[in-house]
Amino acid sequence: MSDETSTGIASDADRVVEGLHRIDQKVDDLRNQRLNDPDSLGDKLVKSAVPALAGLVAGKLFQIAWDKGAARRNVIKGLAADAPQGLAMSLAFAAISAAFGAIVSQLSNQGSQAFVERRHRKASR
Repeated sequence: MSDETSTGIASDADRVVEGLHRIDQKVDDLRNQRLNDPDSLGDKLVKSAVPALAGLVAGKLFQIAWDKGAARRNVIKGLAADAPQGLAMSLAFAAISAAFGAIVSQLSNQGSQAFVERRHRKASR
């Protein structure tokens, strides 16, 4: 085996070992981050489930209210209560519903975060 070939193999092996050291360091960093995370599994569930459920419930309540209002408008106009809405009303519903859902989701996200932080403060006393 020539000197150039063994030097090439050694440098390739050094690069592979260096890459494995970087991966090992990243795994150690992620493990330390997970172990030092103050949120328990329950805290993470509260912070993700509460906003999702609040947005779902608020969206459904908004849809029920919209449908009742649309049925009332249709009856006033002399149409059947379940007559289809026009394009403009469908677009208005989509825009208002999305805005309402985003507001409720954001507020419930902040509320669940505050709840978890308060639990952490009480536990540290």
